[in-house]
Amino acid sequence: MAAPPAYALIATDLDGTLLRGDDTVSDRSLAALDRVARAGARHLVVTGRPAPRVRPLLAALGCTGLAVCGQGAQVYDAGTGRLLWSVRLDRELAETALGKIEAEVGQVFAAVDQDGVDGLTLIEPGYLMPHPTLPAVRVDRRDDLWREPISKVLLRHHALSDDELAATARAAVGSLATVTMSGPGTVELQPCGVTKATGLALAADRLGIAAEQALAFGDMPNDIPMFDWAGRGVAMANAHPELKAVADEVTTSNEDDGVAVVLEGLFPAG
Repeated sequence: MAAPPAYALIATDLDGTLLRGDDTVSDRSLAALDRVARAGARHLVVTGRPAPRVRPLLAALGCTGLAVCGQGAQVYDAGTGRLLWSVRLDRELAETALGKIEAEVGQVFAAVDQDGVDGLTLIEPGYLMPHPTLPAVRVDRRDDLWREPISKVLLRHHALSDDELAATARAAVGSLATVTMSGPGTVELQPCGVTKATGLALAADRLGIAAEQALAFGDMPNDIPMFDWAGRGVAMANAHPELKAVADEVTTSNEDDGVAVVLEGLFPAG
């Protein structure tokens, strides 16, 4: 009888982790994920990208099951194309939070991810998308950002670093929203209490998998709650220092197949 897999659930962030800089997944990483599947373990994408921006990547990965999207605000079923769970960010609270932040740092530039499997990413004048490959619709004024329900707000500042903006935003908004930093130029406001860990816990419960059976990979501070929840957390070599500080292990970079390096040791070929 074959030995059970070392971990029953492999949770991977996308940008800066499983994905290379060109938004592709290497053949080596795909082969490692195939080993995971053949061993009977599950692979779960856990990403800040909203469900509509994840669907093509899930198709390329051959994922037909669950995915955690929108920083944990969405649990998406790729097989049926439905959101099984989603949390919206109250638009009035979002406006109030933006006002509090701007009272501290001056003008910020904002974008929103609309809720739903077909939600758009809307960007106000002056906002530059950190991922130019991701589709976005430019609106004429900030009020247009709030015309449909949203899952989160994305923020940029002309002078502050991401760390500075995130720290100031946390102090300014308090319990109005959860503030995360998920990548270069990506500081976000999401529903209070919602993190990657909340979405991952819900998805894992549906799969009947306990936290200690999960191995998580990530690269940014928004992955810290996921590492806290999972049995083991692996940071990429290119990860933010805050994540490396809480990781159980540091692997090679996303460009050097860091996810595959670890999985090949845990799930031998055969």
